[in-house]
Amino acid sequence: MLSDLIATREQLRDGATDAPAELERCIAAANAPANTHSFVRTLFDEARTTVVQPGLAQLPLAGLAVSVKDLFDIAGQPTPAGSTVLADAAPAPRDCPAVARLRAAGASLIGRTNMVEFAFSGVGVNPHHGTPAAWDARSGALPGAPRVPGGSSSGAGVSVATGAAFIGLGSDTGGSIRIPAALNGIVGFKNTARLVPTDGAVPLSTTLDTACAMTRSVRDAIVAHEVLAARRVTRSLAPLSQYRLAVPSTLFLDGMDATVAHAFERTLDSLRRAGAQIDTIALPAVAEQPAYGFAAPESFAWHRSLLQRAGSRYDPRVRTRIERGASLMAWEYVELLQQRQHWIARMQADMDGYDALLSPTVPIVAPALADVAPPDGKDAAQDAARDTEFFRVNNLLLRNTSVVNLLDGCALSLPCHVPGELPVGLMVWHGALRDDAVLNISLQIEQTLQKQ
Repeated sequence: MLSDLIATREQLRDGATDAPAELERCIAAANAPANTHSFVRTLFDEARTTVVQPGLAQLPLAGLAVSVKDLFDIAGQPTPAGSTVLADAAPAPRDCPAVARLRAAGASLIGRTNMVEFAFSGVGVNPHHGTPAAWDARSGALPGAPRVPGGSSSGAGVSVATGAAFIGLGSDTGGSIRIPAALNGIVGFKNTARLVPTDGAVPLSTTLDTACAMTRSVRDAIVAHEVLAARRVTRSLAPLSQYRLAVPSTLFLDGMDATVAHAFERTLDSLRRAGAQIDTIALPAVAEQPAYGFAAPESFAWHRSLLQRAGSRYDPRVRTRIERGASLMAWEYVELLQQRQHWIARMQADMDGYDALLSPTVPIVAPALADVAPPDGKDAAQDAARDTEFFRVNNLLLRNTSVVNLLDGCALSLPCHVPGELPVGLMVWHGALRDDAVLNISLQIEQTLQKQ
């Protein structure tokens, strides 16, 4: 198993390793076949310059490698957001706040990571830059055919899982951190959206976008969140037995494949043996969430003029969904905002009294990449079949995670599979500003699962 950031930071302070050596290990991993298509731009030379600066060992990130999703501004570079249409955009004049905070905390930026074009999918496929294959950080390469990495923060997830980065900066609008975390066997934390600035990031949904990160462990997720949110997490050593947890049965458990169902039930059994109080609740409000989403209308507002100029250069699967936003009337959008607030109130009432909720992050293991690959124009029937499967898989992957975004909540995905199984994620979640409780409970769960 890869050492996490905290363990490596301790080794640095003990003199057991040094920052340049750790960076070279990450660069070697980034150049390995497992990271094919993970990066759209590497920053190895810049990272080598950063890592020798004095005083890094005293900073939270200690000069260790961090990857950055391609939709965040890095000073002096364009921000294409996984597209080709923005490849020649003007360089960003400054780092966005998330990148600036990582740098100030001692991060060595190793590269810009691949992503779904304009972040509009949970599958992870990119027809312009290729698609990295999912990776299981616990046991090595996944068995069988290459599988989808999850999106939209696809390259970020693979970069962390393979050891190329200790932290993968990404975004989560409907699950884009937690889905790749689940499919790659790592940790992904979606904080309450308002806690980290999204300035300097190409938007998908200005209502739902969240800047956050993937890491190798829950304790690393706490470090990453403290850096990105510029706040301290209130820590608790309370055991699992002191928390009241719930498993919502409405929607979240539907359609689980056998691997996910087995891993989820095994995990609940382990937590109960450790003293956790876990109730099963209906949570009926989940089924009453607004039918229309925010991503299409809000992204269309941002892309409208760009689509008119260069729509043919978009991934057709992305363009189709953005253009759906053109049909929403202004009064319908205002009504949607109101519906969301009423729905959040109903959800909060249903969750009252529980410290966190537990669900599978996604109901299926990573599908084969070949089944959802972008159309290549060689076989119309095959292309149509792939499109159909892509949208089916996309809906399944986003189903559980997107509830938390609509709730304006926070959630963490952590691995709950065992060696020999494809990766499965357990999602620990709650409403807005319950971040510290979710992190503390997740840490207790991770420690419990590591003992089994």
